[in-house]
Amino acid sequence: SATVAIASTVQIECASESIIVHISTEHNTDFHGLVYPRGLSKNSSCLQEYRSQPVPITYNLPLRSCNTMPTELENGGIEYFNTIVVQPHLKLVTNQGRGFHVRCRYQTRDKVVTNDQTQVSMMQSLPLQATAPMPGCTMKIFSGDPTQHHVAENVKIGDPLTLVISIDKQEMFGLKISDCLVRDGLGWGEQRLINDEGCPIDGEIMGQFVYNEDKTEARVNFQAHKFPYTASVYYQCNVRLCVKQGGGCSNTPPLCNSIIRRRRDTANAHEVKGEVEDLDGTPATIEVYSGLYVNEASDVGSKSDFSNDVFRERALDDPNTICISQRSFAIGIAAAGLILMLAVVAAILILLAKRRHKSLSTTGSSIYSGPYTNTAYSHSS
Repeated sequence: SATVAIASTVQIECASESIIVHISTEHNTDFHGLVYPRGLSKNSSCLQEYRSQPVPITYNLPLRSCNTMPTELENGGIEYFNTIVVQPHLKLVTNQGRGFHVRCRYQTRDKVVTNDQTQVSMMQSLPLQATAPMPGCTMKIFSGDPTQHHVAENVKIGDPLTLVISIDKQEMFGLKISDCLVRDGLGWGEQRLINDEGCPIDGEIMGQFVYNEDKTEARVNFQAHKFPYTASVYYQCNVRLCVKQGGGCSNTPPLCNSIIRRRRDTANAHEVKGEVEDLDGTPATIEVYSGLYVNEASDVGSKSDFSNDVFRERALDDPNTICISQRSFAIGIAAAGLILMLAVVAAILILLAKRRHKSLSTTGSSIYSGPYTNTAYSHSS
């Protein structure tokens, strides 16, 4: 029989758009099986098949999809992490499969700003005529009260979230948010949330951004949602910089409820002044994105470490509540049923015994029924 190629070691390369994983097997046996991110083994575009492939095999793990998530480091860098499963069988999941937690760390550069679960990259070069340094831009998703600054990592459907996009505090530039969407990270589905004017497309999913007074921050409250086939969701928005002096940020925030204003802005979009422009005259745009895990309402998992495969069951901390395991409950039901059955049998036996005793008493008694002769009235002839 052929020797099963069990994964033994991995080596990684941190590329600009992906984590490149090199996987070796025990005894350098050719690998015949699957490699996929944990949780994406079913018909996923992130799953890769290998058929009698010489080792080391190479697996590319994208940074912005396939359950890969970023987190901020104390030194200002950014770390991407994921867990891959190496399964030495094309159809079955066996105990010979191995899981590896992979991480890549990146340092920030002049035109790349990072934050917790956020990377900001310049889509276009900024103008030469700008004399002030370009502000950094961040995107964060907070769970619950945003003033508590609890970054959302692992939430449930319907949990309250706040998406906050901001640039560094300074006097020259403001921002305008547009073209927001949510993706599944698998390339299967996406949903637009904010249009190119900065207005919500479906207010039930995400409403309009609210800007602060100096127009360096915008935030929007919404409820956690997900695609039905994956727990990972990725949000992406475009940030347009505008010069606050001379009314360059007058269209921030947009008047989404005014149809006339929206038509006028659309008709005269080329006449809007004050936006920071590229060399070819197009507005300079910064793309920001963030990701998190959203579970079904019935799922319960660790919010602090989603990489842990063990999901814990939450116990209600209520002194009036008694928790019984399914096994103990089943044993209790069986015992109660047995006791009830014995009680019924005993009752039947007692009833039969009573009937038998009554029957015996009736059979033992006698009544004289022979001919009756009263000598007082008898006479002979």
